[in-house]
Amino acid sequence: MNVEYGIQLLHTKSMQAQISIHSVQSLLIEMRFDGQTLSTGTAFVCPSPVGPVLLTNRHNVTGRDQSTGKPLSATMGIPNEIVVMHNRKGVPGQWVPRIELLYSGDVPRWSEHPTLGPKADFVALRLTQLSDVELLPYEPNKPGVNLALAPADTVSVIGFPFGLTAGGMFGVWATGFLASEPAVDFDNLPVQLIDCRTRPGQSGSPVIAHRNGGMVALEDGSSVTYEGPVARFVGIYSGRINKESDIGIVWKAAAIQQLLASLR
Repeated sequence: MNVEYGIQLLHTKSMQAQISIHSVQSLLIEMRFDGQTLSTGTAFVCPSPVGPVLLTNRHNVTGRDQSTGKPLSATMGIPNEIVVMHNRKGVPGQWVPRIELLYSGDVPRWSEHPTLGPKADFVALRLTQLSDVELLPYEPNKPGVNLALAPADTVSVIGFPFGLTAGGMFGVWATGFLASEPAVDFDNLPVQLIDCRTRPGQSGSPVIAHRNGGMVALEDGSSVTYEGPVARFVGIYSGRINKESDIGIVWKAAAIQQLLASLR
Protein backbone atom coordinates (compact mmCIF):
# COMPACT_ATOMS: atom_id res chain seq x y z
CA MET A 1 0.00 0.00 0.00
CA ASN A 2 1.34 3.41 -0.97
CA VAL A 3 -0.21 5.68 1.65
CA GLU A 4 1.65 8.81 0.51
CA TYR A 5 0.06 8.65 -2.91
CA GLY A 6 -3.23 7.36 -1.52
CA ILE A 7 -3.34 4.23 -3.67
CA GLN A 8 -3.77 0.59 -2.80
CA LEU A 9 -3.98 -2.41 -5.10
CA LEU A 10 -7.37 -4.06 -4.76
CA HIS A 11 -7.63 -7.79 -5.40
CA THR A 12 -11.00 -9.53 -5.66
CA LYS A 13 -12.16 -12.69 -7.35
CA SER A 14 -13.36 -10.74 -10.36
CA MET A 15 -10.90 -7.88 -10.79
CA GLN A 16 -7.61 -6.29 -10.00
CA ALA A 17 -7.68 -2.52 -9.97
CA GLN A 18 -6.04 0.55 -8.52
CA ILE A 19 -8.33 1.91 -5.81
CA SER A 20 -7.79 5.07 -3.79
CA ILE A 21 -7.21 4.26 -0.14
CA HIS A 22 -9.60 7.10 0.72
CA SER A 23 -12.49 5.16 -0.84
CA VAL A 24 -12.06 2.47 1.84
CA GLN A 25 -11.05 4.67 4.76
CA SER A 26 -14.62 6.00 4.93
CA LEU A 27 -16.82 3.51 6.80
CA LEU A 28 -20.57 3.14 6.50
CA ILE A 29 -22.24 3.16 9.91
CA GLU A 30 -25.76 2.32 10.99
CA MET A 31 -27.27 3.68 14.20
CA ARG A 32 -29.64 1.25 15.91
CA PHE A 33 -31.80 0.89 19.00
CA ASP A 34 -31.87 -2.74 20.15
CA GLY A 35 -31.29 -3.92 16.59
CA GLN A 36 -33.77 -1.52 14.94
CA THR A 37 -32.17 0.74 12.35
CA LEU A 38 -32.70 4.45 13.00
CA SER A 39 -30.32 6.12 10.55
CA THR A 40 -27.09 5.75 8.60
CA GLY A 41 -23.96 7.87 8.52
CA THR A 42 -20.23 7.86 7.91
CA ALA A 43 -17.20 7.41 10.14
CA PHE A 44 -13.47 6.80 9.96
CA VAL A 45 -10.77 5.42 12.23
CA CYS A 46 -7.98 7.35 13.97
CA PRO A 47 -5.18 6.17 16.28
CA SER A 48 -5.20 7.53 19.83
CA PRO A 49 -3.40 7.09 23.17
CA VAL A 50 -6.09 4.54 24.15
CA GLY A 51 -5.99 2.61 20.90
CA PRO A 52 -8.00 2.89 17.68
CA VAL A 53 -11.12 5.02 17.86
CA LEU A 54 -14.01 5.71 15.54
CA LEU A 55 -14.55 9.35 14.57
CA THR A 56 -18.03 10.46 13.62
CA ASN A 57 -20.48 13.25 14.38
CA ARG A 58 -21.90 13.71 17.84
CA HIS A 59 -25.43 13.93 16.43
CA ASN A 60 -24.98 10.46 14.92
CA VAL A 61 -24.34 8.83 18.30
CA THR A 62 -26.78 10.92 20.34
CA GLY A 63 -29.51 10.64 17.72
CA ARG A 64 -30.44 14.24 18.50
CA ASP A 65 -30.27 17.53 16.65
CA GLN A 66 -27.22 19.48 17.83
CA SER A 67 -29.18 22.74 18.15
CA THR A 68 -32.59 21.66 19.42
CA GLY A 69 -31.86 18.34 21.14
CA LYS A 70 -34.88 16.78 19.39
CA PRO A 71 -34.63 13.17 18.16
CA LEU A 72 -33.51 12.94 14.53
CA SER A 73 -35.31 9.70 13.74
CA ALA A 74 -38.97 9.78 12.71
CA THR A 75 -39.43 6.91 15.18
CA MET A 76 -38.23 9.22 17.98
CA GLY A 77 -35.76 6.48 18.89
CA ILE A 78 -32.30 7.15 20.30
CA PRO A 79 -29.49 4.77 19.28
CA ASN A 80 -27.79 2.50 21.80
CA GLU A 81 -25.53 0.67 19.34
CA ILE A 82 -23.71 1.35 16.11
CA VAL A 83 -22.87 -1.07 13.30
CA VAL A 84 -19.55 -0.33 11.60
CA MET A 85 -18.85 -1.80 8.15
CA HIS A 86 -15.11 -2.42 8.55
CA ASN A 87 -12.65 -3.56 5.91
CA ARG A 88 -11.92 -7.28 6.25
CA LYS A 89 -8.39 -8.03 7.44
CA GLY A 90 -6.02 -8.80 4.58
CA VAL A 91 -8.79 -8.87 1.97
CA PRO A 92 -9.30 -5.48 0.27
CA GLY A 93 -12.72 -5.28 -1.32
CA GLN A 94 -14.46 -7.27 1.43
CA TRP A 95 -16.16 -5.89 4.53
CA VAL A 96 -17.33 -7.18 7.92
CA PRO A 97 -20.02 -5.64 10.17
CA ARG A 98 -19.07 -5.09 13.78
CA ILE A 99 -21.42 -3.82 16.51
CA GLU A 100 -20.17 -1.30 19.08
CA LEU A 101 -22.28 -0.39 22.09
CA LEU A 102 -22.81 3.33 22.62
CA TYR A 103 -23.37 3.09 26.38
CA SER A 104 -21.83 1.31 29.33
CA GLY A 105 -24.85 1.14 31.57
CA ASP A 106 -26.20 4.68 31.31
CA VAL A 107 -22.80 6.24 30.60
CA PRO A 108 -21.94 7.21 27.00
CA ARG A 109 -18.88 5.37 25.69
CA TRP A 110 -17.88 8.16 23.34
CA SER A 111 -15.54 11.03 24.23
CA GLU A 112 -16.11 14.68 23.36
CA HIS A 113 -13.72 17.57 22.73
CA PRO A 114 -11.82 18.43 25.95
CA THR A 115 -12.87 22.10 26.02
CA LEU A 116 -15.78 22.45 23.61
CA GLY A 117 -17.64 19.40 24.91
CA PRO A 118 -21.10 19.00 23.33
CA LYS A 119 -20.64 22.17 21.26
CA ALA A 120 -18.32 20.23 18.96
CA ASP A 121 -20.25 17.98 16.60
CA PHE A 122 -17.67 15.19 16.54
CA VAL A 123 -16.76 12.44 18.97
CA ALA A 124 -14.35 9.53 19.38
CA LEU A 125 -15.65 6.05 20.20
CA ARG A 126 -13.12 3.48 21.39
CA LEU A 127 -13.26 0.39 19.16
CA THR A 128 -13.54 -2.98 20.87
CA GLN A 129 -14.85 -5.36 18.18
CA LEU A 130 -11.91 -5.70 15.82
CA SER A 131 -11.70 -9.42 15.08
CA ASP A 132 -10.86 -9.94 11.37
CA VAL A 133 -10.78 -6.14 10.84
CA GLU A 134 -8.25 -4.17 8.79
CA LEU A 135 -7.74 -0.66 10.17
CA LEU A 136 -6.92 2.06 7.65
CA PRO A 137 -6.77 5.17 9.83
CA TYR A 138 -6.48 8.87 9.18
CA GLU A 139 -3.91 10.61 11.39
CA PRO A 140 -4.93 14.26 11.91
CA ASN A 141 -1.48 15.08 13.32
CA LYS A 142 -0.02 13.80 10.05
CA PRO A 143 -2.57 15.16 7.57
CA GLY A 144 -0.53 14.38 4.47
CA VAL A 145 1.07 16.55 1.82
CA ASN A 146 0.96 20.21 2.86
CA LEU A 147 -1.22 21.24 -0.07
CA ALA A 148 -2.12 24.89 -0.47
CA LEU A 149 -5.70 25.56 0.67
CA ALA A 150 -7.63 28.74 -0.06
CA PRO A 151 -11.22 29.71 -0.84
CA ALA A 152 -12.44 28.11 -4.09
CA ASP A 153 -9.90 25.24 -3.88
CA THR A 154 -11.51 21.82 -4.33
CA VAL A 155 -12.14 19.43 -1.46
CA SER A 156 -13.94 16.08 -1.33
CA VAL A 157 -16.42 14.72 1.21
CA ILE A 158 -16.16 10.92 1.08
CA GLY A 159 -19.14 9.17 2.60
CA PHE A 160 -22.48 7.51 2.09
CA PRO A 161 -25.36 9.82 1.03
CA PHE A 162 -28.70 8.27 2.02
CA GLY A 163 -26.72 5.18 3.04
CA LEU A 164 -25.73 4.53 -0.58
CA THR A 165 -22.31 3.25 -1.59
CA ALA A 166 -20.26 3.54 -4.78
CA GLY A 167 -20.32 -0.26 -5.14
CA GLY A 168 -19.42 -2.72 -2.40
CA MET A 169 -18.84 -0.50 0.62
CA PHE A 170 -16.71 2.04 -1.22
CA GLY A 171 -17.37 5.65 -0.25
CA VAL A 172 -19.00 8.16 -2.60
CA TRP A 173 -16.84 11.19 -3.42
CA ALA A 174 -18.79 14.47 -3.32
CA THR A 175 -16.48 17.26 -4.47
CA GLY A 176 -16.95 20.96 -3.86
CA PHE A 177 -14.98 24.01 -2.86
CA LEU A 178 -13.66 25.69 0.25
CA ALA A 179 -16.09 28.49 1.06
CA SER A 180 -14.17 30.28 3.83
CA GLU A 181 -10.63 31.19 4.75
CA PRO A 182 -8.96 28.12 6.31
CA ALA A 183 -7.14 30.30 8.85
CA VAL A 184 -10.41 31.87 10.06
CA ASP A 185 -12.81 30.13 12.45
CA PHE A 186 -16.49 30.24 11.51
CA ASP A 187 -18.85 31.19 14.35
CA ASN A 188 -15.91 31.32 16.80
CA LEU A 189 -15.50 27.55 16.52
CA PRO A 190 -12.73 25.47 14.88
CA VAL A 191 -14.87 25.19 11.76
CA GLN A 192 -14.48 26.10 8.12
CA LEU A 193 -17.12 26.15 5.41
CA ILE A 194 -17.38 24.29 2.13
CA ASP A 195 -19.69 24.67 -0.85
CA CYS A 196 -20.65 21.08 -1.68
CA ARG A 197 -23.86 19.27 -2.58
CA THR A 198 -24.04 16.91 0.40
CA ARG A 199 -26.96 14.95 1.77
CA PRO A 200 -28.04 12.96 4.88
CA GLY A 201 -25.78 9.98 5.48
CA GLN A 202 -22.60 11.92 4.78
CA SER A 203 -22.45 13.24 8.34
CA GLY A 204 -19.14 12.09 9.82
CA SER A 205 -17.33 11.92 6.48
CA PRO A 206 -13.64 12.72 6.25
CA VAL A 207 -12.97 15.79 4.14
CA ILE A 208 -9.77 15.81 2.09
CA ALA A 209 -8.02 17.97 -0.48
CA HIS A 210 -7.06 15.58 -3.27
CA ARG A 211 -4.84 16.29 -6.25
CA ASN A 212 -4.22 13.85 -9.09
CA GLY A 213 -0.48 14.40 -9.37
CA GLY A 214 1.47 16.67 -11.68
CA MET A 215 2.45 20.16 -10.54
CA VAL A 216 0.90 20.79 -7.13
CA ALA A 217 0.88 24.04 -5.13
CA LEU A 218 2.02 23.79 -1.52
CA GLU A 219 1.13 25.94 1.49
CA ASP A 220 4.58 27.55 1.65
CA GLY A 221 4.10 28.99 -1.85
CA SER A 222 6.27 26.47 -3.65
CA SER A 223 5.16 23.92 -6.23
CA VAL A 224 6.18 20.28 -6.46
CA THR A 225 5.61 17.67 -9.16
CA TYR A 226 4.16 14.37 -7.99
CA GLU A 227 3.96 11.22 -10.06
CA GLY A 228 0.68 10.12 -8.50
CA PRO A 229 -2.25 11.36 -6.43
CA VAL A 230 -1.62 13.21 -3.17
CA ALA A 231 -4.01 14.31 -0.45
CA ARG A 232 -4.37 16.37 2.70
CA PHE A 233 -6.80 15.59 5.51
CA VAL A 234 -8.90 18.70 6.18
CA GLY A 235 -11.43 17.64 8.80
CA ILE A 236 -14.79 16.01 9.46
CA TYR A 237 -18.05 17.01 7.78
CA SER A 238 -21.07 17.54 10.02
CA GLY A 239 -23.91 18.89 7.90
CA ARG A 240 -25.13 22.06 6.22
CA ILE A 241 -25.65 25.47 7.82
CA ASN A 242 -29.36 25.02 7.02
CA LYS A 243 -31.54 22.79 4.86
CA GLU A 244 -31.88 25.42 2.12
CA SER A 245 -28.13 25.81 1.56
CA ASP A 246 -25.30 23.74 0.10
CA ILE A 247 -22.84 25.47 2.44
CA GLY A 248 -21.50 22.79 4.75
CA ILE A 249 -19.63 22.66 8.06
CA VAL A 250 -16.21 21.03 8.46
CA TRP A 251 -14.59 20.68 11.88
CA LYS A 252 -10.87 21.23 11.42
CA ALA A 253 -8.17 18.58 11.67
CA ALA A 254 -6.44 20.46 14.51
CA ALA A 255 -9.58 20.25 16.67
CA ILE A 256 -9.85 16.51 16.02
CA GLN A 257 -6.24 16.10 17.08
CA GLN A 258 -6.98 17.95 20.33
CA LEU A 259 -9.73 15.43 21.10
CA LEU A 260 -7.51 12.46 20.27
CA ALA A 261 -4.63 13.79 22.40
CA SER A 262 -6.96 14.21 25.39
CA LEU A 263 -8.01 10.54 25.49
CA ARG A 264 -6.75 8.59 28.50
